[in-house]
Amino acid sequence: MARPDKAAAVAELTEQFRNSSAAVLTEYRGLTVAQLKTLRRSLGENAQYAVVKNTLTKIAANEAGISTLDDLFNGPTAVAFVTGDPVESAKGLRDFAKDNPNLVIKGGVLDGKALSADEIKKLADLESREVLLSKLAGAMKGKQTQTAQLLQALPTKLVRTVDALRAKQDEQGGAE
Repeated sequence: MARPDKAAAVAELTEQFRNSSAAVLTEYRGLTVAQLKTLRRSLGENAQYAVVKNTLTKIAANEAGISTLDDLFNGPTAVAFVTGDPVESAKGLRDFAKDNPNLVIKGGVLDGKALSADEIKKLADLESREVLLSKLAGAMKGKQTQTAQLLQALPTKLVRTVDALRAKQDEQGGAE
């Protein structure tokens, strides 16, 4: 029978997996406590970075319905549980790993889909949700302006054509 403290730890990790939009597994071997504290700050407010026991975390992930991470639970493992924008946390991990090569991104899961370490780095290269939405709004506004100019140009062109025809008729009528 499982010890109560281990059962509680599994239950807590299971709940974190269920409540997170993303989870990123890392290897932290060689990082100091101060560096881990800096890493936690760099992930943003919507992520929690926890050093975990592989066996308990594997059980918790499976209980949460995530079995795609089983191969990643080896060596010293820590998990970044992301409840907010996963791009922001992925950027924090990528940037920290650039400055501290001891941090190795193993892989993760985003909305139930497994991600490799390379896919997490690609996710980090995306712009934030707010920036993408503002670009979309700008593009839509530009298209609306183009449409308005086009619709305004049609009657103007029609008026010019009618005026040109009228002038031509007047010239022909005056010549007779």
